[in-house]
Amino acid sequence: MMLSSEEIERYARHLVLRDVGGPGQARLKAARVLVIGAGGLGAPLLQYLAAAGIGTLGVVDDDVVSLSNLQRQVIHGTPDVDRPKVESAADAIARLNPHVTVEQHRLRLTEDNARALVRGYDIVADGSDNFATRYTVSDACYFEGKPLVTAALGAFDASLTTIRAHERGADGKPNPTYRCLFPAPPPPGLVPTCAEAGVLGALAGVMGSLMAMEVIRAIVGFGESLVGRLLLIDAMSMRFETLRYRWDPDNPLSGGK
Repeated sequence: MMLSSEEIERYARHLVLRDVGGPGQARLKAARVLVIGAGGLGAPLLQYLAAAGIGTLGVVDDDVVSLSNLQRQVIHGTPDVDRPKVESAADAIARLNPHVTVEQHRLRLTEDNARALVRGYDIVADGSDNFATRYTVSDACYFEGKPLVTAALGAFDASLTTIRAHERGADGKPNPTYRCLFPAPPPPGLVPTCAEAGVLGALAGVMGSLMAMEVIRAIVGFGESLVGRLLLIDAMSMRFETLRYRWDPDNPLSGGK
């Protein structure tokens, strides 16, 4: 896919990167990425994907912007309060990079619509704030054969991993599914919500940026992804750890049961 002269100037710092260059930037321009949630994680994620030159961004969110969102959901501004988040995000992306096409999906992702939504994109990035959506998205990506970048935020902690459960690793074994890492959601009420426990706004920015890194890596193909690895961040002690996890042969998706 050819780049215009304006795009060559816009993406100049990518084009001189040895591991991105013209071919990598062309792959970014041709890519279709579905982002679940235009909130704390989705806001910085969408900004950096748009700035990187992703050709088409799908945005899924059924909520409207509230004043309490603005402490961390930096794609929205004070004038956007009460606007649908997908509309506010689309306008911000257009201001940032007019070469990006935005497809708005103002709806809540469910088991009934997840697979059809996922099917139309090359890669999915899940920045949702609830366990039901995370499991629904991960299952849909498995059945539709799509890579998934998924992250979660706590008050001062966060996690990130990449799932390519439809593929096999270098050892010939299936890659792990989300359910290999987290077999079942916690009981309702065990994990406090953002509204109940709070969240450090800057931490959402860090994690959304790291999600963008993983999406870009998956499209361009440089470096080592987080497939089979869970990145954990403790903002209280500024500590980053990476844990490895494997395919569980008893998982309900790609296991033997």
